[in-house]
Formats: sequence, C-alpha cells, structure tokens
Amino acid sequence: MLNEAKVLLKKYYGYDSFREGQEKVINSILEGKDTFAIMPTGAGKSICYQIPALLMKGITIVISPLISLMKDQVDALNDIGVKASFINSSLDQYELQERILMAVSGYTKLLYVAPERLESESFCDLIKTLNISMIAIDECHCVSQWGHDFRPSYRSIAPLIKKLDHRPIVSAFTATATSEVKEDVVKLLNLKNSNVYTTGFDRKNLFFSVVRGENKKDYLLKYLENNKDQVGIIYAGTRKEVDNIHDVLTKKGYSVGKYHAGMSDSARTKAQEDFLYDNVNIIVATNAFGMGIDKSNVRYVIHYNIPKNMEAYYQEAGRAGRDGEPSECILLFGAQDIMLQKFLIEQSIFSEERRINEYRRLQDVVDYCHTTKCLRKFILEYFGESDVPDSCDNCSVCKDETELTDITIDAQKIFSCIARMKQKFGTVLVSQVLRGSKDKKVLDFGFEKLSTYGIMKNYTVKEIKDLVNVLIADEYLYLTESQFPVVRLKENAVKVLKGEEKVFQKIHKAKKKITQENSLFLLLKSVRKTISEREAVPPYIIFADATLREMSEKFPENDEELLNIKGVGESKLQKYGEEFLNAIKAYLKENPSEKVSHEPIKELQPDESNKHDIPSHVITLNMYNEGKSLEEISKERNLKYLTIEDHIMRCALEGMDVNLDLFIPKEYEECIFEAIKKSGSTKLRSIKEMLPEEVSYTAIKAALCKKQNSA
Repeated sequence: MLNEAKVLLKKYYGYDSFREGQEKVINSILEGKDTFAIMPTGAGKSICYQIPALLMKGITIVISPLISLMKDQVDALNDIGVKASFINSSLDQYELQERILMAVSGYTKLLYVAPERLESESFCDLIKTLNISMIAIDECHCVSQWGHDFRPSYRSIAPLIKKLDHRPIVSAFTATATSEVKEDVVKLLNLKNSNVYTTGFDRKNLFFSVVRGENKKDYLLKYLENNKDQVGIIYAGTRKEVDNIHDVLTKKGYSVGKYHAGMSDSARTKAQEDFLYDNVNIIVATNAFGMGIDKSNVRYVIHYNIPKNMEAYYQEAGRAGRDGEPSECILLFGAQDIMLQKFLIEQSIFSEERRINEYRRLQDVVDYCHTTKCLRKFILEYFGESDVPDSCDNCSVCKDETELTDITIDAQKIFSCIARMKQKFGTVLVSQVLRGSKDKKVLDFGFEKLSTYGIMKNYTVKEIKDLVNVLIADEYLYLTESQFPVVRLKENAVKVLKGEEKVFQKIHKAKKKITQENSLFLLLKSVRKTISEREAVPPYIIFADATLREMSEKFPENDEELLNIKGVGESKLQKYGEEFLNAIKAYLKENPSEKVSHEPIKELQPDESNKHDIPSHVITLNMYNEGKSLEEISKERNLKYLTIEDHIMRCALEGMDVNLDLFIPKEYEECIFEAIKKSGSTKLRSIKEMLPEEVSYTAIKAALCKKQNSA
C-alpha cells in the first residue's frame, strides 16, 4: 500500500517522495497499528494521516483544537480535490445538518471536529453511526497536564473510542513532547500496542539566536528595517506590550496587525485572516495566537519577551519556515521578563506541584538564554535527543555575529553609583542619578550630593538604563524578586570595581535580508494573491512560496514542466496551471534574456588564475563598476544591449550596489512612479502607454526596481 500512498502524494500534493519520517508513520497506520508521531512543525504531520485516510474505506475523524486550523486544513484538502469537512461552533443549524448528512452518506473522507464536541452526548451518538476507519488526534500534547497547552476536553477522546462498536485505528500527532508528556499521551489516549516515532526535533532551515542586553525596541526596528518585505510574527508577553509594539510599528508605516485575548472575537478573526491572506506582513501577538496556523512563508518569529517554557518556545518559533526556506527565530532576553513569567505563573496556577514544575521549566528557558553552547544542541538535548553535534553553524552561538566593545569604565561608574545608593533602588533612579537628573525623587533623597551624580551626563537616561540591563544579563548585577525590583551588585561587579576584570558588551551587527526575491517571483506572488481573493482561501493554500520560487528559477513553459515543480499536483495544475504559465510566458516575452541570465556561466576574472562559476549579471555589474558604459559592455561581451540592461536591473533587485537614479530622468521621475501606481502592474508596455514618448523602457525598469527595493 505504500506504493499507492506515493501515487497519491504526487497526484494530490505534487511531491515525488515523502519527507524524513513520514514513510514510517504512514506505513504503521496502513498496517493497522495505533501510531504516535512526534514530528517538528513543518515536517508534514497532516499528510501522515490524510493519505492513509484516502486509502481506507471509511471516514477519518480528525480531532483538532482550533476553528482556524480546521478551516485551513479543510480548505487545503478541498483545493486539491479531497472531500473534507469540519463541524464546529461557527456553523449554523442548516450547515451542521448538511455536513452530518454528507458524513453519514460516505461522501466525506475526513471530518474535522473540536475536542469540545466530544463532551456532547448527542454528538457522540452520531459518531457511533459512522463507519470510522481512523481517529487522528492533532496537537495530542493537549491531553497532558504537563503539556504546554493542556485542554481538559482532550480527556473525552479515550472514553468515546471505548464506546465505539468497532475500535478504529488511533493516530496521534504533536510537534513537541517531553518524556512526561509522551507517557501521558499513550496512557490517557489509551493507545494499544502503539508504534511511537520521534522523527527528530531539528529544523535545519531555522537560524536560532538569543539577543541579550540590547534595547529591545531599537533592535526590533533595526531588524524590521533590514527585512521590510518579509513575513513575520512578533510574540509579546502581555496584551499591553502587544498594543505598544503595534502602535510603534503602525506609526513607522509597517503593514502590521495585532492579536490578543483582550480583543473582540471579530477583531481577532479579522487580524488572523489579514495575516493569512497576506494583507499584512507582520502580526504582533500574545501566545493566544498561532496554534494550528499553517502559513508556510513566515520568515521570522521574534519573541519580544521570553516564553513560559521551552515547549512553548519551540512550537511558537517553529511557525517560521514551514516551507523549508531559510528563516529566523530570535529571542530578545530581558531580566524583567523572568519576573513577568513568575507573576503569570502565580496568577494562573494554583496547584503547588504544577507551580513548582512551571518554575523549573521557566528556568530551562533562562538557561537557554544564557547558554554558551550551541543553541540547537541545547534545544535538541532538552527534547531528549542524544549524540547531537557540538556545533550547528546555524545559531547565534555557533555563528557569532557580534562585535565586542570595552565598556569597563562605564560599568565601574554604574557599579559605584549603585553601591553609593546602598543597593536600595531600581534601574530608573540609578540611571537618573548617573545622568545628573534634577528629578524630584533624586533631589528628595539628596543623591545630587553623591560623587557619582552626573558622571554619565553624556548619555541619556534610556541609554544608561540599557547598559544596566546589559550588566544584569551578563550577571554583574541582579534584580530582586519583588513588585518594585531593586538592582544589586553580584560578586563579578566587585572584581570589576577593583580593576581585576574588564567588561565587554556584544553589539549585534545589522542583519541583511533573509532572502532576495527576483522580479518573476514577485509577479507570481501577485497572481497567487489575485487567485486567493477570488477563491477566498489564503495564498499559501494555492502554492507555497517555495513552489513559486522554484517556478521563478526554472521557468516552466507547459503542463509537464509545471508538474515537475515541487508542490504542483494534478488538481492544482488543472485549477491554476494556465494562469501561472501565462504569467511566466508574458514575463519572458517582456524579458527575453532573463531565462538565460539566470544560468551561471564560467568566465575567467583578470585577477584570478582559476575559473569560477560566476553569474553572468554579476560579471556585467563588475564591468559597469569599472566605468564601462552599457554599450561598451554589450560589445565586449557580445551580448544584446537589452540583456546587459536586464543584468543591471537584476543586480539592483538582488540588493547589490546600483545607483538606479542614473537611469531615471529627474524631470520624469514623478510621472513615471505615478504611472506605475495607476497601472497596478509590472507590465512595461501598459506603463509606457501612460507616459510621454521620450520616457524609455530603461527608465521604467529602473523605477520598478527602485519601487520594489523600497517596498
């Protein structure tokens, strides 16, 4: 049956082979075994129960925790031609009866239901009338009180299965599970002689980094400035923090939404849909957002505050790069975050045993933020993996991208001031004294008489406070655990005051864009967006970014070539193939040299003794930077002038140093950009028709490139 499974994989999903771990899980289910699979986010868990469901005679019931997750999964299945449906509280009575009838009649192959439905006796009676071949339980860690998303309703699953006249195969799936959670899942779901598969927790495409001691707001703004066109999630610890970050980013002109439990249901639904449908690039949210979010093109996840445990962190961070493309997971550490999480634990957990356990798990996160070993190794070992390499070369520890600055003198000033203030005050007042503030509180305590008063007046209070936070993160200082934390000296600070040790601050270098997008890729994204609005489904359900990127690199020109692109199955070829092929053909007609220019050629550089594969457009740019005109390069390289021109534009789109203003006549610049805006497309001819005859295609191309780079 595994061969039949591979046929369905190609037919419906457009892939030639299963990912690592999928084959064993699918084979286990097809052999009739209860199966428990722990697979990292993005590993393709849903395929592991969807394909067996298609090969079995009856219906598969999928227990899924969120309405949004159900809808996305069902939309995606229906889009590829699989009969699927869901039952949840969003349906009216007529829709509910219609879907039940379809399930009873055998029309539906997969029926998604919320675990809370299983608490209804009438619904359980209905379930018993169906020919159920399998019950698949998604996010199965929710059954365990030791899991990070415990949901009591998951405890209704095992009793339901026990009541069925014929026990179906039971499959359970999660992305993260400690040994305690694994044991709970097997026991509480009553899995019989189950095969348990852990396919590995490693997400090789994710770059993990921890940022300590920097001003979070400044770091965030710098990062977003360098990744303007990328899709990302920013997690914050409280609703207030979410609102503040959202306000700052909105004022800066970013396309951003927000999501937290304090918003109305309709506002949360709109925010989530705006993000899923690519109407906004960024969403700022509490941990209330994200479970079941299947958006594949999230390029970064930033935790503005530390999460409550490593399971929560890895699941939330894992929402980046589900399509396998390079993505980043950044955790911004601040000492105050620990106190926030402790406060939340105290307010929400009343069992002493659970509270102690949550404190222990919080400490694991703090250890992660301070570890000097490979971050990936820390994560994988936390989840029980052994024989993990000491270095991954894909995290901020293994690939240190910081510069050391000696801040010993400033540290000594800060330590001295704290000591003279008797270690009885917080970071703000210490910073005000060092700055020389005339704040009433400073004067009331007589701190203007201290020798350290005003010794850092060349800094702002905010900058001094940031330095104090660096020294806290690096364990020279600590904050007391109280409602109003007091900053105090640690032993290391005494050594610095005595001149026995120096203090260095790590400054993070600005990061470049994660990926560079070519112009055809951006055109295909616009085609996808148009289809998504027409079909009322999120863009990633039509095709993932990785699929569009492969199209933009391989230029398929017919159905057969398009089917060879990963992610293009027969159903999607029939539904969308013509539109994407037409877009590619139109693009190549306007840019005839583009297909050739994407291919690397071998050429000897004058100052090199060996041959290297150098992209043709880069060679053109090098010659242009040497002072040669485009006409001279065209003759010297024996290439058409249009090809050389396209090379320069491509270099600009890929972020290389090209002064596009040289190609745009100053007197026509404003009207060119106005024409581009009115046209609403990247088609040169339609833009040219709106402009004076003397405006060249070169000027329009340069303007389009400039517009894209500033987007």
